[in-house]
Amino acid sequence: MKPDKFKTLRYRLMETETWPLKYMFKFITPNNGGKVEQVKSILSVHGELTFKHTSSLKHVSITCVAEMQNADQIIEILEKVDTIEGVIIL
Repeated sequence: MKPDKFKTLRYRLMETETWPLKYMFKFITPNNGGKVEQVKSILSVHGELTFKHTSSLKHVSITCVAEMQNADQIIEILEKVDTIEGVIIL
Protein backbone atom coordinates (compact mmCIF):
# COMPACT_ATOMS: atom_id res chain seq x y z
CA MET A 1 0.00 0.00 0.00
CA LYS A 2 1.40 3.39 -1.00
CA PRO A 3 1.63 6.17 1.57
CA ASP A 4 -1.29 8.62 1.53
CA LYS A 5 0.13 11.81 -0.01
CA PHE A 6 -3.00 13.72 0.94
CA LYS A 7 -3.35 12.35 4.50
CA THR A 8 -2.98 15.75 6.20
CA LEU A 9 -5.50 17.41 3.90
CA ARG A 10 -7.96 14.54 4.38
CA TYR A 11 -7.63 14.87 8.17
CA ARG A 12 -8.11 18.65 8.10
CA LEU A 13 -11.15 18.40 5.85
CA MET A 14 -12.74 15.74 8.04
CA GLU A 15 -12.07 17.68 11.23
CA THR A 16 -12.93 21.23 10.22
CA GLU A 17 -15.62 21.24 7.57
CA THR A 18 -19.33 20.62 7.44
CA TRP A 19 -20.64 18.75 4.42
CA PRO A 20 -21.56 19.29 1.67
CA LEU A 21 -19.33 22.29 0.96
CA LYS A 22 -17.99 24.33 -1.93
CA TYR A 23 -14.33 23.45 -2.48
CA MET A 24 -11.88 25.31 -4.71
CA PHE A 25 -9.42 23.17 -6.66
CA LYS A 26 -6.42 24.98 -8.19
CA PHE A 27 -3.88 23.52 -10.59
CA ILE A 28 -1.09 24.76 -12.84
CA THR A 29 -0.49 22.64 -15.90
CA PRO A 30 1.78 22.80 -18.93
CA ASN A 31 -0.13 23.99 -21.99
CA ASN A 32 0.94 21.03 -24.14
CA GLY A 33 0.41 17.33 -24.62
CA GLY A 34 -3.31 17.54 -23.89
CA LYS A 35 -2.66 18.05 -20.18
CA VAL A 36 -5.23 20.84 -19.85
CA GLU A 37 -7.84 18.56 -21.42
CA GLN A 38 -6.86 15.70 -19.09
CA VAL A 39 -7.36 17.89 -16.00
CA LYS A 40 -10.55 19.35 -17.45
CA SER A 41 -12.00 15.88 -18.07
CA ILE A 42 -11.52 14.98 -14.39
CA LEU A 43 -13.10 18.23 -13.15
CA SER A 44 -15.75 19.07 -15.73
CA VAL A 45 -18.61 17.22 -14.08
CA HIS A 46 -17.79 18.60 -10.65
CA GLY A 47 -18.13 22.35 -10.98
CA GLU A 48 -17.42 25.67 -12.61
CA LEU A 49 -14.04 25.91 -14.37
CA THR A 50 -11.96 29.02 -15.06
CA PHE A 51 -8.66 29.22 -16.93
CA LYS A 52 -5.81 31.74 -16.98
CA HIS A 53 -2.82 31.47 -19.31
CA THR A 54 0.65 32.75 -18.52
CA SER A 55 1.86 35.54 -20.80
CA SER A 56 4.12 33.05 -22.60
CA LEU A 57 1.18 30.62 -22.97
CA LYS A 58 3.41 27.80 -21.65
CA HIS A 59 1.22 27.12 -18.60
CA VAL A 60 -2.44 27.33 -17.66
CA SER A 61 -3.93 27.94 -14.23
CA ILE A 62 -7.12 25.93 -13.79
CA THR A 63 -9.58 26.72 -11.00
CA CYS A 64 -12.67 24.66 -10.27
CA VAL A 65 -15.26 25.46 -7.61
CA ALA A 66 -17.51 22.51 -6.92
CA GLU A 67 -19.84 21.25 -4.25
CA MET A 68 -18.28 18.21 -2.63
CA GLN A 69 -20.12 15.72 -0.45
CA ASN A 70 -17.17 14.54 1.67
CA ALA A 71 -13.38 14.62 2.09
CA ASP A 72 -12.91 11.37 0.18
CA GLN A 73 -14.52 12.87 -2.92
CA ILE A 74 -12.00 15.76 -2.85
CA ILE A 75 -9.04 13.43 -2.29
CA GLU A 76 -10.18 11.14 -5.14
CA ILE A 77 -10.09 14.05 -7.60
CA LEU A 78 -6.70 15.23 -6.35
CA GLU A 79 -5.25 11.73 -6.66
CA LYS A 80 -6.45 11.45 -10.27
CA VAL A 81 -4.99 14.83 -11.23
CA ASP A 82 -1.76 13.99 -9.39
CA THR A 83 -1.11 11.18 -11.90
CA ILE A 84 -0.84 13.69 -14.79
CA GLU A 85 2.84 14.49 -15.32
CA GLY A 86 3.79 18.15 -14.90
CA VAL A 87 0.62 19.28 -13.13
CA ILE A 88 1.10 21.24 -9.90
CA ILE A 89 -1.62 21.05 -7.27
CA LEU A 90 -2.02 24.26 -5.28
